[in-house]
Amino acid sequence: MNAAPPTDRAHQLFRPASQPRSKVNGMTPITVRPTRADLSVAKIISAHTGPRTERAAAFLTWGADEHILCALAAGWWLYCRGKNAKVRRASDHILLTTLVSSGLPHILKMVFDQERPDRRTVQGHWRGVPFSGKRLDAFPSGHAVHIGALASAASTLPVKQRNVIWSIGAGLVLTRVVLLAHWASDVAAGLVVGALTERILRLVMGYGRGSGLPTSKPEATKV
Repeated sequence: MNAAPPTDRAHQLFRPASQPRSKVNGMTPITVRPTRADLSVAKIISAHTGPRTERAAAFLTWGADEHILCALAAGWWLYCRGKNAKVRRASDHILLTTLVSSGLPHILKMVFDQERPDRRTVQGHWRGVPFSGKRLDAFPSGHAVHIGALASAASTLPVKQRNVIWSIGAGLVLTRVVLLAHWASDVAAGLVVGALTERILRLVMGYGRGSGLPTSKPEATKV
């Protein structure tokens, strides 16, 4: 008998992708394939995660959910109505950015098809990995788009505040990979899309031209 050809272990743990969706509004969605690195990361998570880790990730991931973020942005916008013009303008930008970054992933998921990693593993479910969202809505990560946009907006904050927000955001988007809701590349793409969205809104609306969020003051030059 001839021996079976060697295969990549990452591919062994994840079954082949399902067929893409049929045409949506007359357009065939573009199929996005996970990279070899994506498969390797997902394989490691499937082999080493556990129910406690997955439950913690499932709880923390709500911090980047569009409904939570929109509610918080709307609440802050209302609170800032009685503040000075600079703070009101900042709250306008944050609310607009949150709303746009919440709607954009829904449009992109109609254009792109990619099966979620949690639909292609058995071992992961034995270890507590849940099912997330719609099967073919992996690309891009909506949570990452939200965080990328808000992290970009936070770049105008003083260094300490900015770094805290960036650190929290990084932790939140990593939960999407731990839950196998997205491939790592989906999260990276979502962050880029979110950041670009915020920068475009900043350019169009004129935010940050001397009237945005307070920025850190440069240190005085010692003589």
